[in-house]
Amino acid sequence: MVESEMHPHDPTNNKSDLEKKKKKEEKAREKELKKLKAAQKAEAAKIQAQQASSTSKTGKRKNLKREAGEGNPEDYVDPETPFGDKKLLSCQMAKQFSPSAVEKSWYAWWEKSGFFMADSSSSKPPFVIVLPPPNVTGALHIGHALTCAIQDTIMRWCRMSGYNALWVPGVDHAGIATQVVVEKKIMRERKLTRHDIGREKFVSEVWNWKNEYGGTILEQLRRLGASLDWSRECFTMDEKRCRAVTEAFVRLYREGLIYRDLRLVNWDCILRTAISDIEVDYLDIKEKTQLKVPGYDKPVEFGVLTSFAYPLEGGLGEIVVATTRVETMLGDTAIAIHPDDQRYSHLHGKFAIHPFNGRKLPIVCDAILVDPNFGTGAVKITPAHDPNDFEVGKRHNLEFINIFTDDGKINSNGGPEFVGMPRFTARKALTEALQRKGLYRGAKTNEMRLGICSRTNDVVEPLIKPQWYVNCSSMAKEALDAVFNEENRKMEIIPRQYAAEWKRWLENIRDWCVSRQLWWGHRVPAWYVTLEDDELKEIGVYNNHWVVATKEEDAQTEASRIFAGKNFKMSQDPDVLDTWFSSGLFPLSVLGWPDETDDLKTFYPTSVLETGHDILFFWVARMVMLGIKLGGDVPFRKVYLHPMIRDAHGRKMSKSLGNVIDPLEVINGITLEGLHKRLQEGNLDISELKVAKEGQRKDFPDGIPECGADALRFALVSYTAQSDKINLDIQRVVGYRQWCNKLWNAVRFAMSKLGDDYVPPAKIVPDIMPFSCQWILSVLNKAILKTVSSLELYEFSDAASAVYSWWQSQMCDVFIEAVKPYFTNDDQTYASARSSARDTLWFCLDNGLRLLHPFMPFVTEELWQRLPSPKDCVRKESIMICKYPTVVEAWTNERVEYEMDIVESAVKSLRSLRSLMPPKERHERRAAFALCRNDAVADIISSHELEIATLATLSSLKVLREIDAAPAGCAVSVVNESLSVYLKLRGTLNAEAEREKVKKKMEEIQKQRDGLTKMMDAAGYREKVPPHIHEENVAKLSTLMQELLSFEEASQHLEREIAAEASTNNSS
Repeated sequence: MVESEMHPHDPTNNKSDLEKKKKKEEKAREKELKKLKAAQKAEAAKIQAQQASSTSKTGKRKNLKREAGEGNPEDYVDPETPFGDKKLLSCQMAKQFSPSAVEKSWYAWWEKSGFFMADSSSSKPPFVIVLPPPNVTGALHIGHALTCAIQDTIMRWCRMSGYNALWVPGVDHAGIATQVVVEKKIMRERKLTRHDIGREKFVSEVWNWKNEYGGTILEQLRRLGASLDWSRECFTMDEKRCRAVTEAFVRLYREGLIYRDLRLVNWDCILRTAISDIEVDYLDIKEKTQLKVPGYDKPVEFGVLTSFAYPLEGGLGEIVVATTRVETMLGDTAIAIHPDDQRYSHLHGKFAIHPFNGRKLPIVCDAILVDPNFGTGAVKITPAHDPNDFEVGKRHNLEFINIFTDDGKINSNGGPEFVGMPRFTARKALTEALQRKGLYRGAKTNEMRLGICSRTNDVVEPLIKPQWYVNCSSMAKEALDAVFNEENRKMEIIPRQYAAEWKRWLENIRDWCVSRQLWWGHRVPAWYVTLEDDELKEIGVYNNHWVVATKEEDAQTEASRIFAGKNFKMSQDPDVLDTWFSSGLFPLSVLGWPDETDDLKTFYPTSVLETGHDILFFWVARMVMLGIKLGGDVPFRKVYLHPMIRDAHGRKMSKSLGNVIDPLEVINGITLEGLHKRLQEGNLDISELKVAKEGQRKDFPDGIPECGADALRFALVSYTAQSDKINLDIQRVVGYRQWCNKLWNAVRFAMSKLGDDYVPPAKIVPDIMPFSCQWILSVLNKAILKTVSSLELYEFSDAASAVYSWWQSQMCDVFIEAVKPYFTNDDQTYASARSSARDTLWFCLDNGLRLLHPFMPFVTEELWQRLPSPKDCVRKESIMICKYPTVVEAWTNERVEYEMDIVESAVKSLRSLRSLMPPKERHERRAAFALCRNDAVADIISSHELEIATLATLSSLKVLREIDAAPAGCAVSVVNESLSVYLKLRGTLNAEAEREKVKKKMEEIQKQRDGLTKMMDAAGYREKVPPHIHEENVAKLSTLMQELLSFEEASQHLEREIAAEASTNNSS
């Protein structure tokens, strides 16, 4: 082999070449710092003279010309690229990686070139993801960035792997959120409410707002590099999606799966609408707590259990009940006791009298609700304002009395004394009224959970309202079977742990309330028929007067059929549908359903849904139920649930804590003052602002440096191993941004060695190449295999780690360093190795950049575009449409990898010894010795002296055998049982300290050996332990014994050093 012709332990060769090379590189680095300040030809010529030539004569001339021009700063700046054109690159690679410079222009060109577009007529196998539609009101937050990073990684990988890859973008109309935003805007600008301007004008205002501001988040997704097929962009309120929603409602209604009923809902008194469970946040209150409630000037007290008495009919005394919501007693219609509670057995069938309206309240026996050991054992029942009481009301056929108006005031049912009072004002008034009547029995602290609307911070009020519901029972069973039917499993949930949650939700599913009392959204396609002879004319009062149809004309026809011969008027239900209803149809509607479009035929079911585990039920389950029912199949084959992002300390991100991370601030960078300014522009009060600023000051004392989209994406994907929560540390993102600089420099090095005239071969044959070239190709194969297999298993963190490890630990840290001697001069000894190294460099860079591209699209595109094209090959326009790397069997070489493992172990030990030296001595080249205890290791070390000397920065390396005397004046390190290395010291060896280290290591090994021996000597060991485990233990014990012998030898060496030092001191 070529490298064996040099003998690095020969000082005349190694010292002269390697040290000369090191000095030249140091000088070149120093001069590079000066080149941008002054372009002096003489200096450039001097640099050229010092640099090793690695090209042909023509290449040399071009390099000279290029180097001479390095003084011109403009050579390192990319020219301005017209929007949508392919990026124009600087003639010289910039000396440092700049995210803002690299990530500029590529996206617009990708999009304009149609690289993101899928083709429904393609013969390629489809791979489809529907982007979870972000709210139209939204700006990019870190959760969106995680979603984008994962999904774009998947899509770019699949596109490069030969799939007809479709990633569909869309935006959700976000009923409540959007209505709130526009209502606030109108109030701020015109001091008007939506009721002041009316429904039609308000909806028009929302559309105007949407058209002006609604596309913000999609532009931000472009900044992240999301390769979405923008030709299929949709909006949940556009014409096609509206048609799909209406069709779905009508079909489900006609199948008897949608019905109207009077039930309890979560009611927001500010929005005046029912809200979904996901829009309710729960606050755990441990003690008496004053909270700000919208619409109230003073804080409202919660966490208090108030007791009061109801007088019993017929002078039987009183019965005491307790509640945390005194105001609801105005709607009480019964008192419940346990049938077996002897204290109240005499009250069975009796009545209490309401003190404010005289209503008779039956005393009912209910073993389901009442715990006789809790409180007084008597429970007030308010069926219209409490979920548990609602069920009691149904069981006992009680009266349901609503006492609240839609905006949270006491209505006429509450009595003249309290009518018109806001509910929490009434709470205080009722307490005082009870005291005046002598019925108040005290109050005490009570732990409770308080429901808060996430949109308005209003306290959620359970309210009985007529609403439209979806009967989910049969659809839930199908969705459950899709995951758990072993014989016909249609869908997989990843990570698997969430399948149990899927089961729990669907087995306990309740019917879904799909109507909302909003103005912005899909209007319920139902019309109420008011007959001329109806006694009550209020909309909805007769449940059998509803007609459901896709359009008003059809509803008119249906009403005429049902109410033939009668005069009537029709009015459409003013309610809109729950946003989750249209979102639940999204995988169908984006592909053209209910029409049988080419997209629907080709791309449904989609391949995978990627989203957060927090909406597994609210969105994912509903998509599956509706997909099976309306689309005939599950909407996706896999569900990948990513973790929730927390801050570096594990805290939930909150504006009041100041720990909210804006992805664009990480991409572009921001000062601490800029972070503070963002807080000040929010709606935090003075005390919250102070806490938030202090949090920012602690976490980001110097602000956030510019990291770029690639580094942020890579960090987020790497974090996905934390399957439940991600504790995001910005310093990790900063680390990956620095790593981008290492990639940049690796390509700069390669380009300088390839030369301008270099043309890569179509293929390479590793067997005839130098050792390091064979090795890097073999481990590249392993990296490709690990990356692809991890991506296939949705183990994105492992995939990212495999790519990172190859680039960082193998390509940059080992291979590039190992081949530098081949390029130090024109010595013909290295001509063949130099040529092989060039070819290997190119193949590694080409494969490595393609391997990394799905994770880091911008920097890989820019670097790949600078690589020369291979011979007789039509180069693809972009890296993103190139083939993803696959394993090349001829590159795999286990023997070479084994030998390099030994080389790297030796180098690591030598570097460790060097790190213990005084700082001034650490960079000096030193002589080293390798004590080999068997022929195989000796042959390996001898064969690879050049690699070891280069990587460990040695002046020479000599191989010793056990019969040779240990070298004096050296530090020693035991690499393994077969190899020890010695590093020559310039000063005095602290043999005593080294001996202590060896002693501690021996004690550790002895402890391991004793533990293993004890286990293997235990009774029944051979019967219990499988044969292969026993064999592994025997081999491990043998290795430990060998290591002990090696360390014993090292200890004896150090004893001799100590003795020699003592002898020298005595003689002097």
